[in-house]
Amino acid sequence: MGKQEERDMQRDKIKPILFSVIKHTSKEELKRQIPKDIVSGIMVAVVALPLSIALGIASGVGPEQGLYTAIVAGFIIALFGGSRVQISGPTAAFAAIVAGIVAIDGIEGLVAATIIAGVLLMLMGFLKLGTIIRFVPYTITTGFTAGIAVTLVIGQMKDFLGLTFSAGAPTVETMDKLSATALSITTVNWQACAVGVVCLAILFLWPRLDRLSSHAAMTALVRIPGSLVSLIVGVALVCGLGLNVNTIGDLYTIDGGMPRFELPHLSVDLFRDQLANGITIAILAAIESLLSCVVADSMISSHHRCNMELVAQGAGNIASVLFGGIPATGAIARTAANVKNGGRTPIAGMVHAAVLLAVLMFFMPYAALIPMPTIAAILLHVAYNMSGWRNFAHLCRTASKGAVATLLITFTLTIVVDLVAAIAVGMMITVVLFMKMVSEETEVKGWVYYCDQNSEVTHLRELPKSVRVYEINGPMFFGMTDQIADISVKEFTKYLIIRMRGVPSLDSSGMNALENLYDYCHENGVSLIVSHANEQPMKTMRRAGFVDKVGEDHFRANIDDAIAFARQLLEQEGVAKGARR
Repeated sequence: MGKQEERDMQRDKIKPILFSVIKHTSKEELKRQIPKDIVSGIMVAVVALPLSIALGIASGVGPEQGLYTAIVAGFIIALFGGSRVQISGPTAAFAAIVAGIVAIDGIEGLVAATIIAGVLLMLMGFLKLGTIIRFVPYTITTGFTAGIAVTLVIGQMKDFLGLTFSAGAPTVETMDKLSATALSITTVNWQACAVGVVCLAILFLWPRLDRLSSHAAMTALVRIPGSLVSLIVGVALVCGLGLNVNTIGDLYTIDGGMPRFELPHLSVDLFRDQLANGITIAILAAIESLLSCVVADSMISSHHRCNMELVAQGAGNIASVLFGGIPATGAIARTAANVKNGGRTPIAGMVHAAVLLAVLMFFMPYAALIPMPTIAAILLHVAYNMSGWRNFAHLCRTASKGAVATLLITFTLTIVVDLVAAIAVGMMITVVLFMKMVSEETEVKGWVYYCDQNSEVTHLRELPKSVRVYEINGPMFFGMTDQIADISVKEFTKYLIIRMRGVPSLDSSGMNALENLYDYCHENGVSLIVSHANEQPMKTMRRAGFVDKVGEDHFRANIDDAIAFARQLLEQEGVAKGARR
């Protein structure tokens, strides 16, 4: 077995990577690494704290629900996951989806949808479908990620500007939120807006402070997450100046206790109604978590176990909602923070969850002081980072017209309709464009005869006049069957050679086109000879009975053998005619 095959087997294993790390790492190395993982876990928890609170609120639930998610899902996924450094928790990608489910179907609907998603993720993992993520084109992931970022921005305008929506205004769908924001723009709270602008400026400028000075103190200061600094400044502004700005405590009742297991009333009808939402969450969780794993692999030169990661994501999501949380997936920013702080084993993710649990139990009442514009600013910064606008603009400039169309349609549908529609339509367009491209690459050419005086080609083999050769290059599938139908023979043609060395694959439509070609040849008294059929096309032709119909001896190893065979048959025909005379 080759090294590549061994690596592939390792990646496909349904075994938590933590167990493998403990088993295959020496005690001395573990003693050196575990303290680094603990420190990294603490630092990641500092990053995750304001994000988890903010994302809980953005998802239409309470701030503690965001922490429940990071604690329960973060711990379980780290314990059983397939990545060394992945950090999981609530992410911005789920905010609009979860908020919509909660607004329409309540917590029970969210629990049902997430359980469905968890089961689907686990099934995908056990069925070893983890590699299927690579079939989602880059244009689609870029399009819907940018679309999600826009929906997040629209959803935060109310709190960032301190708007007051009119009573009864629909605010579930993104376009409803946009309409309500536009109609309420005259109700701007300038004090709230000022707090939001200051906090947002801190988030963008804080990481750049180290450029002002290379002093060690400045470098250490910048290591403090900008989101935490923004949170502290926001609280100081509102409390210190007595500003008329809504805080978390004004809008939510804070529960600082441990996550508790709760099983709401669930029914078959509820699960049936939430099937589409469950599929949406599963698709998004799979894509986001595996993309995060790929990014993490590139940072630490490692390989994740995609199928085990999906199983862990499924289990983590089910546990999260049963303990009062919301859907979770791999968080690229928190994963990157883990890597940068020295985390190299899943222990860092488990420590991050434990630290957040301690914060929840002992410090959560202080979260009531956090201003809502600060939360909005943190989420706007998250939206900016996840938008990938540079990649979006680059694709618009450099990609083909079809790819750009796919990108823009996916982006628009994510905002205007929903993620499932965006991905479904994007994939359909991609498939159609791919088939068009492949069909254009497949060509059927008749050979230019050596004896053709008008031809400048002199290197081809000389053929008997009664032998005609067509060469097929490219896959034979339903998109190019019309080219097979265009193959013709002359009245003097006795043998038609189909050269198939350039055909890597053959589907049922291509097979039907070959059978039609055989029937055409048979009607015109022409014998069909196939040259250099590759493994997959040969298997297909045998399975369809085509080889038996044409004759085993009419399938030759190469073109020289095929031409020699045709000459032999012509000679035999000549001898037979002479004998009859």
